[in-house]
Amino acid sequence: MLRPERMSKVSVTGSKGVMDDVVEAIHDCNLLHVTEYDGSWEGFEPGTPTEGADDTSEKLVTVRSIESILDVDGEDAGPTRIVTDDALDEELEEIRQRVNELEDRRDEIRDELGSVEERIAAVEPFATLGIDLDLLSGYDTLDVVVGKGNVDEVERAVADADGIAAVEVFSEDDVVAICARPADGADEDTLSDALVGVDFTALDVPDAEGSPEEYVAELEHREQQLSSKLDTVEDELDEVKLDAAGFLLAAEEKLSIDVQKREAPLSFATTDNAFVAEGWIPAAEYSTLVETITDAVGDHAEVEELERASFDADGSEAVREDVSAPADSEPAAADGGEAVRADGGGGVVMRDDSPPVVQNNPGVVKPFEVLTQAVSRPKYDEFDPTVVLFLTFPAFFGFMIGDLGYGALYTLIGYYLYSSFDSDAFKSMGGVTIFAGLFTMLFGILYGEIFGLHLIATYFWEGVVGLSHAPMEKGLSPSGQSYALTWLVVSILMGIVHLNVGYVFDFIENLEHHDAKHALLESGSWILMLNGLWVWILSRSAVSYKPNFIFTIFDGSGAAPEAGEAISATYALGFNGFPELVGLVGFAAFAVGLVLLAVGEPIEIIEFLNVLVNALSYTRIAAVLLAKAGMAFTVNLLFFGVYVTGSGSDAAYHFGLGHMPEVGSMYHGHEVTEIMFGGLVHSGPAMLVVGLLVLVLGHLLVLALGVTSAGLQAVRLEYVEFFGKFYGGGGKEYEPFGYERTYTTED
Repeated sequence: MLRPERMSKVSVTGSKGVMDDVVEAIHDCNLLHVTEYDGSWEGFEPGTPTEGADDTSEKLVTVRSIESILDVDGEDAGPTRIVTDDALDEELEEIRQRVNELEDRRDEIRDELGSVEERIAAVEPFATLGIDLDLLSGYDTLDVVVGKGNVDEVERAVADADGIAAVEVFSEDDVVAICARPADGADEDTLSDALVGVDFTALDVPDAEGSPEEYVAELEHREQQLSSKLDTVEDELDEVKLDAAGFLLAAEEKLSIDVQKREAPLSFATTDNAFVAEGWIPAAEYSTLVETITDAVGDHAEVEELERASFDADGSEAVREDVSAPADSEPAAADGGEAVRADGGGGVVMRDDSPPVVQNNPGVVKPFEVLTQAVSRPKYDEFDPTVVLFLTFPAFFGFMIGDLGYGALYTLIGYYLYSSFDSDAFKSMGGVTIFAGLFTMLFGILYGEIFGLHLIATYFWEGVVGLSHAPMEKGLSPSGQSYALTWLVVSILMGIVHLNVGYVFDFIENLEHHDAKHALLESGSWILMLNGLWVWILSRSAVSYKPNFIFTIFDGSGAAPEAGEAISATYALGFNGFPELVGLVGFAAFAVGLVLLAVGEPIEIIEFLNVLVNALSYTRIAAVLLAKAGMAFTVNLLFFGVYVTGSGSDAAYHFGLGHMPEVGSMYHGHEVTEIMFGGLVHSGPAMLVVGLLVLVLGHLLVLALGVTSAGLQAVRLEYVEFFGKFYGGGGKEYEPFGYERTYTTED
């Protein structure tokens, strides 16, 4: 789980005469991640596509173009089918001609329709003005300008203008027509100059006669005709789509497969008589590849395992274990009978590329690969953190929300995503959401809450089990507020464990990639510093400088004695801090780690306090826990109301689920001392309707914010705090040469 599948570099060598059969066999296997030949072997050149590659590519482009025009997608596929070469020649050409004809007609109609719409938009202001179009142009001694603008400004501008002998302004709404007769000897641009700087935009007078209203009506009628024609063409295209979509999708798949096969030799090293293909394959599948190629071409091609990639790489390149061929093995013969190997022997690869990554996680963990890949795919030579995400992310999320009702809804949402979409990404997110919901339900039972109400605590933990309250509380009321301090410390302890796992991964990787010295200096130093510092903080050393609650929450007498008894084995030991001597040893370990860091990575000395800051960052878990609990409490407070029993630090909050008691009455063995809020449900029918709206929308808001707060904070802790200790990413995706058929069948 922590390592990807073991990969082997293999070589397939054979004569050109069997190359097509070998390509077919490799493609059917869908196992070989082909390595591109880089031209480094003397006498070997990259291969060329086989005959018909160009024609097949052109047909593929045609099919995809038609699919784009018809807006074909996978839902239009229908049953799988066999697509013959004759169908590709005849049926495809028939569909192409029909679609092109309809597309040309549609383009013509759209162009004319656009022109008509532009003309309507241009003439509408003149229809508003109500002056015949032929009266607005064609004068020798009169200037006419029509446009949109501020009528008052236009009138003042032309009235004050020099060079205008007479002027008349017509307006309707913001459309203005100015008819002006220039004075003798005035410049021909007098009217235009007068309108400079005025809120006025001139319009071109349409080349038409008669009433603009009639002209607009004619254009609108033509627009209706064109729209009807366009709808007809669209309907015809939809009919073609219904008839041809299945064939087009199947044809695209067949042509894609053909192009893959015909262009495969581009990655091979070839001579006039022979070829060599290399690539990566899961080591466990090597025998399958050998058997498939042997069944296809017999001994006319040789398959050899050149090397097996190990996980102890140095830097970015994997260390390879050479896999020697048997002593009596012979290289494949070329057409002319000569042995075909680049160097006449074994162990030479055409390109020293890193192996692709196939994450090796069991089915229940696989959905969490989407969270890992959101950062980057793990490199072949580093740990895959997906299994740790599987163990910690839902736990962090569930601990922060901790509610049976919200957890059930998250689980249902996850199931919907997983079952309703074909996308791997949606399915993975659905799986992650299901696990997050299940953990939220689990912690909800432990907290005794459902939608923020303590019904589980009352009817199960108190009524059935016989406890005084649920095993865990969130700590909102004064009587339980010490639980908040408990979760603060618990969050830090979870962070210390989480960070240690990251540093241990880094230690192992450095040990494998380099040596014990590098591992100790680069990773061991941080492990010593992290654990040493926190052992000292949790010890009685310099106790007067530390908050007292870290020594009392688990000793059975302090902040949350019953919480300590319920959640911590340290209670049985009476933990109240490590002894002072242990604390001094921890501080010494921190100092040793700091020295080792200075020797190994002196530049990182400035970050030595990360062991404190990173662990404190996990207190966001407690913060979100209290924030979400507070929001749910507020929603229920508004609807049900809350009354208080006890006073001071012993005060406890209770929702008025049945009715709201009076101050002074006895409930839960205590006197009701205060009514915090009477509750909308107890305030009459009208307020009940308002209250129901508040209740539903409020809980929906808490549900949504649970994703954006608890979800994002949990992801942040994984990516920033945990991944940052050991994870680089940047692995190459495993892309085997082959095709998973969806729309076609060979049977």
